Amino acid sequence: MQRIVPLLLALVIALALAASCLFVVDQRQYGVVFAFGRIERIIDRPGLHYKLPPPFQNIQYLDKRVLTIDNPDVDRFVTSEKINVLVDSFVKWRIVEPRTFLTAVGGNELIATDRLQRNLRDALQNEIARRTVADVVSGQRDKIMSEVRSKLFEDAKRLGAEIVDVRLKRVDFAPEVQERVFDRMQSERKRVANERRATGSGEAEKIRADAERQREVILAEAYRDAQQIRGEGDAKATTLYAEAFGQNPEFAGFYRSLEAYRASFRNRTDLLVVDPSADFFRYFRSPGGNTPRPQGK
Repeated sequence: MQRIVPLLLALVIALALAASCLFVVDQRQYGVVFAFGRIERIIDRPGLHYKLPPPFQNIQYLDKRVLTIDNPDVDRFVTSEKINVLVDSFVKWRIVEPRTFLTAVGGNELIATDRLQRNLRDALQNEIARRTVADVVSGQRDKIMSEVRSKLFEDAKRLGAEIVDVRLKRVDFAPEVQERVFDRMQSERKRVANERRATGSGEAEKIRADAERQREVILAEAYRDAQQIRGEGDAKATTLYAEAFGQNPEFAGFYRSLEAYRASFRNRTDLLVVDPSADFFRYFRSPGGNTPRPQGK
């Protein structure tokens, strides 16, 4: 029994010593080994590793994942038109040089986040102050992000970090200028709408005028063709009449007299004052029209 106790004590001491010397680095972490406050080595491979027990060596872990700076407060900036805009943005970043990161901010992510936030705010102010509202909202938004990303990349490099992405989530007008800006936008839209209506009305008038001209041309050509066809028909009819009447002149005279009678006595109330012995009534006196004209009056 007296031998077991020292053995158990030695085993406990050995286990405690092993526990203080062995450590595990996760694949999402950097492991930084310090020896009396000085960086001894940096471990970026996951697995089980060995170090001297404290106080000879200590271990500190740094996050290897992509981190997000999502500003809880919307920042206010002034454009080149002296209009206040509210910008909501975020930054994606990660630690790439643990030694530089430890030297610059002591491995404190909160300090690094604060510095990157301030640098982002300064970069956005410089870029937005040189541009109009339209540029910030849509016109040059990608260019603004490119410039801000380049500026922030240099600042992050001094911290041992890398900027993965910078984005503007939302750009709004400040409450005190929203109504004024919206009124101006509405006026601009109305002006554009009126211009397009005027252009459309002009085009419609051109189309109507062209259609009317084409209609007149078509009607004129149709009337010309109709008159030409009618004339050709009348000429053919006259030729046929002449040929038919030429074969029997007496019948032609009789037929024309009937047409004259029909035209003269169309209504019962028609009255005609004429000499009964005139040639007009020759076929009334004789169906053959050969009765001699009476002498006298």
